[in-house]
Parts: sequence; structure tokens; C-alpha cells
Amino acid sequence: MSMFCYQCQETLKGTGCTIQGVCGKTESLAKLQDLLIYTLKGISSVAVAGLNAGVKFPGVDTYIMDGLFMTITNVNWDEELFVNYIKEGLALREDMKKKLADKGVSLSDLHDAATWTAASDAEVIAKSNAPEVSILATENEDIRSLRELITYGIKGMAAYAYHAQALGSVNGEINEFIIRTLPKTLDDSLTADDLVALALETGKYGVDVMALLDRANTSTYGNPEITEVEIGVRNNPAILISGHDLKDLEQLLEQTKGTGVDVYTHGEMLPAHYYPAFKKYDHFVGNYGNAWWQQREEIASFNGPVLFTTNCLVPPRKEHISRIFTTGAVAYPGCKHIEADENGNKDFSEIIELAKQLPAPTEIETGKIVGGFAHEQVFALADKVVDAVKSGAIKKFFVMAGCDGRMKSRSYYTEFAEKLPKDTVILTAGCAKYRYNKLDLGDIGGIPRVLDAGQCNDSYSLALIALKLKEVFGLEDVNDLPIAYNISWYEQKAVIVLLALLHLGVKNIHLGPTLPGFLSPNVAKVLVENFGIGGISTVEKDIEMFMAQ
Repeated sequence: MSMFCYQCQETLKGTGCTIQGVCGKTESLAKLQDLLIYTLKGISSVAVAGLNAGVKFPGVDTYIMDGLFMTITNVNWDEELFVNYIKEGLALREDMKKKLADKGVSLSDLHDAATWTAASDAEVIAKSNAPEVSILATENEDIRSLRELITYGIKGMAAYAYHAQALGSVNGEINEFIIRTLPKTLDDSLTADDLVALALETGKYGVDVMALLDRANTSTYGNPEITEVEIGVRNNPAILISGHDLKDLEQLLEQTKGTGVDVYTHGEMLPAHYYPAFKKYDHFVGNYGNAWWQQREEIASFNGPVLFTTNCLVPPRKEHISRIFTTGAVAYPGCKHIEADENGNKDFSEIIELAKQLPAPTEIETGKIVGGFAHEQVFALADKVVDAVKSGAIKKFFVMAGCDGRMKSRSYYTEFAEKLPKDTVILTAGCAKYRYNKLDLGDIGGIPRVLDAGQCNDSYSLALIALKLKEVFGLEDVNDLPIAYNISWYEQKAVIVLLALLHLGVKNIHLGPTLPGFLSPNVAKVLVENFGIGGISTVEKDIEMFMAQ
């Protein structure tokens, strides 16, 4: 086969893309991404030797974190950038080896991932075609499945750590866990049981990294609060900002003050409106459009420039490339990339000047949507929520967090939300909410039936809310709460959220619209037997099943 990739939910036939990614990535890009991961594992093994000898390498953890983020689905499409980044990594690795040798640290029995070299772009590309670089190099299906489960979880962890670091928050233990764990996915001495334990440990650090990012966001911008977000438009030139990076948004808002240019959010940037610090900007107008997979049509009608701060970037139409800008880990050939200076500052003046020359957005909808139900806001409503549960006004909570995607089968989640009994409340985070956050589902005694906590990383808020309710009701087990988990997934950040929930002891989570293709039958069986992981069926059957629990 030309390539093999099954890291996202939309992988071909649920088993793996073998010619070109459903996401649009080419065979050559897929192989370069595999080679980067392979190289990062090799660099990590050298770094582990250093850690064991008391030698640290400043900046290596950031290089690894950035590289992991670049390989997440729909983040980076620039093959030249990958080649250069891999060569940079090889130079970094060899410098690390030299420093260890100078200190008398022995490096023996290193894996090929830590020894291969390339002096040219052509040699990098040749190595990307080598069979040992492919996911399929691990012949045992179950070992391969567990190795990839851990690797994808670490990719999601790295993305969250990346955003926290942008705000000056770093947890050395998390970074060290990433460095120590990556080489273990090359270690043939580890059994399936060892890898299952490592996957659960990955979930523990998943909780830690989401807590780290939560503290970084809230200490910088305040705790999210209940907010009505406009979804219509004004008649001013504007910039559309997508992705997850709040620091990038802050800098854009500062630089657009007084310019006559409005700023709208798209996709996963919607929850930025919930943070108090951003409410002082009167040109921060509202949210335009829906989830990531509809961006090509919505970029067309927006008319102005678009800034992508992270995933998900869909390969754009050629006529839109000139007004698409990227920054951070995200990149696409032909799109202008905005680099940060040594202090982390970015100059968005080119985007602003372009916006002034283009028409105002075309209105595609009107009205408002409500969000801002992160942990502190829900804690403030705790008495009201508890009373509603005790009185029977609220029979059950449904955690419907996660990702949205293109598959028609995802209409299941809209229908599920519509058909839920009126005495139930949906807890959500991530772009999955676009399947139902514009529905008129009403409220229960003033409590909206859709409580949006924010971005996918804000699934941490939903976990804290569950743990708080467990405490309030005096329960021993979080699974005794009237909470059901019907989560949709798409990419690797959803994997770390899942592993985090498993670490917290949450059971009977249902995933859809399909179970991950990277779960082998035996690994899936372990998850079913030990944690009650399940898929979805029909809306009617699933509601009946959940309500009976």
C-alpha cells in the first residue's frame, strides 16, 4: 500500500487510508509525518539517557511538543516544512549525543529511530519510504494498536501543553512523561499488559495537562461566564479567526483596536467569547459559521481574511489561499505563515490591511447562542442544579462532548439531542456542540438544556463538574451519578480526553459515530470488559438504553 494512516475517525472504511487521506493529505505528506514521529521517538530516547544521567537539554521538550502537534489531523500540510523540521531534529539529536559523550554517558543499543541520518532533503524523503518508519512496522496487531493509542494520546497531550506554554505555563513532569513514554512505543520487551497500563498512565497525565491549560487560560483571561454570542454580522470589514489559541486571539484583538476591522470567531474559537478579558473589545463581534468541516463554504461567504491558529484546516480552494493566514503549528502551502518573534509576539498587520480592502462578511444566519458553562460557572449554579435533580426536574445529564466531522452519520447527534426527554440536560465541550447548539431545546427552571463548557480541552470542566456532583450527593463512585456519556470523536485530542476520563474512573462511555479504527478487536475487547466502552446504534435504542441505566 502507498501509505497507512488510521489516526482519525474518518479513516477510510474505518480501517485505514492507504492511498490518500480522507482528510486530503497525500501519500508523501503522510509518510513525512510518520518519519517525524519516528524521529521524535529517537530524540526522546537520547533525552531519556540524559535524564537518567542527570543531563537535561533545554528546548528539546518544546521541539518534541511542537513536532507532535504538527502531525495531528488537519494541522500542517507543508511537506517542505516537515523535511526541514526533521533535518533540524537530526542535528539536535546529534548535538545531544555529543554532549552526553563529553560527559562520559554511554549510548548503547540505540534504536534505528535514534541513529538514522540524512544529509539532504532527498535522503529524508527516501527514509520516509522505509518500511520501518510505517505504523505497520509493528506486526502484532494488538501491540500496534496499543502503541498507536498511546502515541495519539500523547499527540493530544502535546497540543494542550503547547497552548499552556504560549501563556507561560509549563509542567516539567508532563514534558518528562512525554519524553520518557515515546521511546516505549518502540520497546519490543513491553507486553500488551504493560502497554495497557501505560495507556492509563497517559490518561493520568492527560488530566494533568488539561488542568494546566485550564489554569493558564483562566488565570490569564478570567473564568468563563454565561454569555450570549451573536451569530449575525455587522457591515464592517472583518477578520475570521479559527482554532484554539487564545494568545493569538488576544494579540489580534489588540492590533485591530481602532482600525475599523471587526473580529469574528469560527469553529473551536467560539468559546473565547465566554472569557471576561475579551469582552472589553467592542470590535470582537461574534461567531461566524459552524464547525471546522464547513469552513470552505463559510470562508467564501465571509469575504475577508482568515487566520488559522491550530487545527482544523481543510485544504482550501485555490481562490481563497491568498486570504488565508496560518500561525503556530498549522501551515498550508501557499498560505502566508505568521511567525512569532523571540518574545512570542506576532505581527498581524498584513492581515489587518488586507481586511480593509475586502468586503464585509455576507450574513448567513442571525440570532444568538449561549455558552460559558465551565466549572466555576456551574459551581455557582450548583444549588440550583442539585435542587433540580432532587426534585426530579432533571432526570439525567448527557455528556455529549467531543468533535464534529463531515460524515452524514453525525446527524445522529442532532437527532439524539432533539429526541432526548425534556427533563435531561446536555453537557458539552468541543466542536461537537455545533450539531445541536443552535436548536431551541429550552431550559429546566432557568437552567439551559445545553451547557457549553468551551473547547475540547474544557472537557476537563465536565470532569470537575461530575466530581463536584459526586461530592455534593455524597456518592462513592462517579458512575453512580445520573450522567451518561455519549461522545463523538474525530482526532487525537479526543483520544487524550478519553484516556483522561478512563483514568478518572468513568465507565460506560459510548463513542461514535464509529469506534476508532486503531483499536484492534482484542484491545477493543479489553476496553469493553474493563471500562464498558461501547459504540452507538440508533437514536431511539440508545436513548432507551441510557435512560434505563
